Amino acid sequence: MAPHTRPPLRALIFDVDGTLADTERDGHRLAFNRAFAEAGLDWAWDPALYGDLLAVTGGKERIRHYLERHRPEELSRLPAPDALIARLHAAKTRHYTALLADPGIPFRHGVRRLIEEARAEGLRLAIATTTTPANVTALLAAGFGRDAESWFAVIGAGDVVPAKKPAPDIYYYVLERLGLPAEACLAFEDSENGLRAATAAGLPTIVTPTDYSRDHDFRDALAVLDHLGDRDRPCRVLAPPGLNGFDLVDVPALRRLHAGP
Repeated sequence: MAPHTRPPLRALIFDVDGTLADTERDGHRLAFNRAFAEAGLDWAWDPALYGDLLAVTGGKERIRHYLERHRPEELSRLPAPDALIARLHAAKTRHYTALLADPGIPFRHGVRRLIEEARAEGLRLAIATTTTPANVTALLAAGFGRDAESWFAVIGAGDVVPAKKPAPDIYYYVLERLGLPAEACLAFEDSENGLRAATAAGLPTIVTPTDYSRDHDFRDALAVLDHLGDRDRPCRVLAPPGLNGFDLVDVPALRRLHAGP
């Protein structure tokens, strides 16, 4: 459907890690390392290695990829690798939720403001992520309070679909439960895998890269911004070149962008 024929904007669908908060380097990475140490393993993921591992979506999938790529002999000696990976991932989730609670990981610029404005304007909110439901709940509670999960009409998270991003399955799951066509929604992502998943499901997508994803291919994004902007901290348009006068992502700006030229 061409941009100028899209139906009115009715919902915003957010990725979580990297999009709502820059959780990867000093959140998930530290939690993985704490889980490994707790299990008596000498595995340690430094920031550079973790950046490479982020090409694989899903925590359990990331651990397996690490073993296959970096410790294949150790993997071959494990009597029950799937069970170990599951235990490590559960421990990692526990450590991650503890990190969120104290001292917490702040939302990226503009996220809190936009979500509150969207609620006030009657736009529906949803989550589409590969992270676990417990991680989503912890992040929302830390940022907005205990009832924040109820603000979202649909939370698609973790293993509710078998294929992780860049497969579009999680977005199909969310759209089906919203009961809306993709053209009536906007997705927010931070990575190439996320963008590929959203656009494959037909969703116009805004990307706010992190340091880990700034060199990804975002050519299919509706817009690429350094963040969503706050009143005292305007955002910067990274692409497309002709998108001018867009220094704050608020609901009126989203409606204009979604409607197209």
